[in-house]
Amino acid sequence: MDHVYSSSIFVPYIKSLGLENLSVAAPDMGGAKRANAYSRKLECPLIICHKSREKANVVGSMTAIGEVADRNIIILDDMIDTAGTITKAAEMMMSKGARSVRAIATHPVLSGLAYSTIANSSLEEVIVTDTIPLSCNPDVNKDKIKVLSIAREFADIIDKVYNFQSISSKFTL
Repeated sequence: MDHVYSSSIFVPYIKSLGLENLSVAAPDMGGAKRANAYSRKLECPLIICHKSREKANVVGSMTAIGEVADRNIIILDDMIDTAGTITKAAEMMMSKGARSVRAIATHPVLSGLAYSTIANSSLEEVIVTDTIPLSCNPDVNKDKIKVLSIAREFADIIDKVYNFQSISSKFTL
């Protein structure tokens, strides 16, 4: 199985924000490789969060490895389920003097209380793709959630496969 990366969607969006003092953060050690690739593309420092879990989907303590103060931080993850990790990371970074914190994830699972957790957090924005539809419940607060379409990427891959063209460029962060 090959993975298609959404960096071709997210990187231009991040650049369009024009954020000074930008840093990219991995919410945990498992996301360090992905976040490092983005920090290289965006030419900005990398922050790695170290967390301990109290139990499944419940983050205990969290600390940041890297400079947080006076930075505009993008937390990068593959998916957001309950939003516990990203909101805890955002709170920790804001308490350490970050200017702003945004989160990016390809897959917005957003289960349980994720929508209200995001709405009530210090996250300025949560940027996701449309790989999973958001809730259609009108009572759900989606004000902080920005959805970017990945449809063109999928269409391009399907077209290239159909026409026997290389798709190797789609498999790099």
